[in-house]
Amino acid sequence: MLAQVLSAALVGIDALPVSVEADVAFGLPVFAMVGLPDASVRESRDRVRAAIRNSGFDFPAHRITVNLSPADVRKAGAAFDLPIAVAILAAAGTVPRLESGRIAIVGELSLDGAVLPTRGVLPIAAGLRRLDVPVLMLPAANAPEATVVRGVRVVPVRTLADAVACLGGDPAVWPASPPAAAPVAPSPGSLLDLADTRGQAAAKRALEIAAAGGHHVLLVGPPGTGKTMLARRLPGLLPPLGFDEALDATAVHSVAGLLAAGAGLLPERPFRAPHHTCSEAALVGGGSLPRPGEISLAHHGVLFLDELPEFPRRTIEVLRQPIEEGRIRIARAAGSVTFPAAFTLVAAMNPCPCGYRGHPSRPCRCTPTQVQQYQGRLSGPLRDRLDLAVEVAPIPLDTLNAPPGESSATVRDRVAAARARQRERGPTLNARLPVPALSRAAALDAAGARCLAEATTRLGLSARAIHRLLRVARTVADLDRAGAVTADHVAEAAQYRHAVGLR
Repeated sequence: MLAQVLSAALVGIDALPVSVEADVAFGLPVFAMVGLPDASVRESRDRVRAAIRNSGFDFPAHRITVNLSPADVRKAGAAFDLPIAVAILAAAGTVPRLESGRIAIVGELSLDGAVLPTRGVLPIAAGLRRLDVPVLMLPAANAPEATVVRGVRVVPVRTLADAVACLGGDPAVWPASPPAAAPVAPSPGSLLDLADTRGQAAAKRALEIAAAGGHHVLLVGPPGTGKTMLARRLPGLLPPLGFDEALDATAVHSVAGLLAAGAGLLPERPFRAPHHTCSEAALVGGGSLPRPGEISLAHHGVLFLDELPEFPRRTIEVLRQPIEEGRIRIARAAGSVTFPAAFTLVAAMNPCPCGYRGHPSRPCRCTPTQVQQYQGRLSGPLRDRLDLAVEVAPIPLDTLNAPPGESSATVRDRVAAARARQRERGPTLNARLPVPALSRAAALDAAGARCLAEATTRLGLSARAIHRLLRVARTVADLDRAGAVTADHVAEAAQYRHAVGLR
């Protein structure tokens, strides 16, 4: 007999419907699987056989053929265990045949028949909603993640026996899914406070501008001056995740398998800080079946790259496309996938290899050639894409003992107000304004045009740098609650185009 069960495969962060077909025919006991399964799917034969028997059901002693359609898409992961087991039991007559396209099933099986959580459930649920599939049966541990997608009934099961009982019973008595989780504001103690950082007024101002407009920041200074401390406080300056943002960011983490069992939407904006020894695939994503990298895991959050020149040159040069477009496209011989990567980059570096060039009390031991080679690791095209560069100088002792400055909550209120003014002009943050919209939003008067011309000549700005300068100026004007961009706003934006310490 033939039975079909609907499931789904992940292609990037998108779900592709997969039909799991099982045929049980007379013949020698053989379990064959076709449809381009990878090793993890081929191994499911042993898991499915043991799970069916240990759940109290008879495993058909006949020729079993399982086909995963479409056959030209590689299937990976253990999420096909449960639909394969259900399809075999349906073909053997143990489970009623399922109505095509009415219920989808995903889940991994252990040998005792328990249904284990799997990755990528959130984008699978979203994909099924677009296909008008009304029901999704999945592991109970993944239910809170899937229920945030409205329009799909979630049926959580804990064992293969539970799944069989549900499919053979009345849908009205199927297990109820947990209530949909909404994004929650971070707890007061979960985010680091900007008030803990003493001094560094210029760097704090740069972080405020970056938070308000989504701009990228480069912090340059000797070791121990607070570059990492400042970067880790940027998420506290950003507004809480909205529902759509939380949904997008959670989907990426779900595909990467980083969501804890029972977790719903991410409560906070992501903060990713990969070590400088990470590979190109770890940073941007990749693999034979591409998975998201650190830049995609920082989607709608902050990506912090400490010791930027220590990253391999080829690795950091790949950042050019996501900085410009907010996404990364990974091409392989078998196809290509696109991952979202709309992050705010905070990069930190020393002014020289020893780190003490320009330090007021510690001498620099580097030769001019060493300094030039070190700073040359940051290429001109990549530097051109960084909106704000600011010096983080050593802090005197009396400044360390000074009273705390502004709190993150105070700055966050100004950032939220500036972003509200940007939303009145359109859905895009200033950092990603297209040129036609930028020309309207950052129109300059005569004094502003003269200031921009002088900065362009003095700093040798490219056309891209001029547009980025205008975007920063527009953000400064938004923070000042100004409707028009003035020469003062252009002048403040221009000072951040000159990388202090990179001379």
